[in-house]
Amino acid sequence: MNATTVSSFAALTPDVVLDALDSIGLHSDGRLLALNSYENRVYQVGMEDGPPLVVKFYRPQRWSDAAILEEHAFVQELAEHEIPAVPALPLAGRGTLHHFEGFRFSVFKRQGGRAPELDDRATLERLGRFIGRIHAVGASRPFVERPVLDIASFGEEPRDYLLAQGFIPADLGDAYRSVTRQALDGVRRCFDRAGDVRQLRLHGDCHIGNVLWTDAGPHFVDFDDSRMGPAIQDLWMLLSGERGDMARQLADLLAGYEDFFEFNQRELFLIEALRTLRLMHYAAWLARRWDDPAFPAAFPWFNTQRYWQDRILELREQVSLMDEPPLWPA
Repeated sequence: MNATTVSSFAALTPDVVLDALDSIGLHSDGRLLALNSYENRVYQVGMEDGPPLVVKFYRPQRWSDAAILEEHAFVQELAEHEIPAVPALPLAGRGTLHHFEGFRFSVFKRQGGRAPELDDRATLERLGRFIGRIHAVGASRPFVERPVLDIASFGEEPRDYLLAQGFIPADLGDAYRSVTRQALDGVRRCFDRAGDVRQLRLHGDCHIGNVLWTDAGPHFVDFDDSRMGPAIQDLWMLLSGERGDMARQLADLLAGYEDFFEFNQRELFLIEALRTLRLMHYAAWLARRWDDPAFPAAFPWFNTQRYWQDRILELREQVSLMDEPPLWPA
């Protein structure tokens, strides 16, 4: 077993964080609070003059500078259209992406909030409106530097990585190979049924944890996984519960969404396919990060015999779900 990406966050000490901010003319009062983030390192930092700021240090070698700047430009474009996204702060003469002692980082305004109440129909409709507005902007031009959400990168490559690096227990190898082959065949059938759906710039990881709700409404944060893909990718992760519950939630989301952007109903064939790809990608993501000390501490259940047995059962369920009729709004 060999996770190939070696973490270098060990060198990111509190002093380095504060010195990095000093290097761009931002002086902290020494208060430093680590925020919940595993892929990157994110801190709330108290400032000598003004309110606290949030600083994000990007995981080395994950994105190119050009890809990060393309994400920044997209979020800034959303903000200019009065969509409540939180853009990286441009500093005079320094732009939005900074370098210090081998690390890359950006600075953001602090945006508080709570999780949205997804059992409230008005909240879902309002979320749908904002996602529709994000997609109206996202459809205006493509990403050039950022990738596409596709079967190869989210399904085939993660499967091959886990097998090649020896993460799957030997006694489960045949079962894993079989179920992932069936799962990917099911994903391809779903994409075939959906047909040639439109690809647009997405949030990419639009789950409840990346939406902060205030009395004024939502703020969308963490566009780190922003990429090209079908519109339904930014909607399906907000659905939960039994099939009937999800159908009603979808109807509420689309009631707001279609005020601003047309939704192609054929994309509903992709919901379970995209869920399957996310499950496969997530397991490989944990494996790739296992050399980062934060991951064994946060995910102690990963890479146990029970973990892989559960993943095989989970994928078998997805194979069945992908052959069912697609979810339709109630």
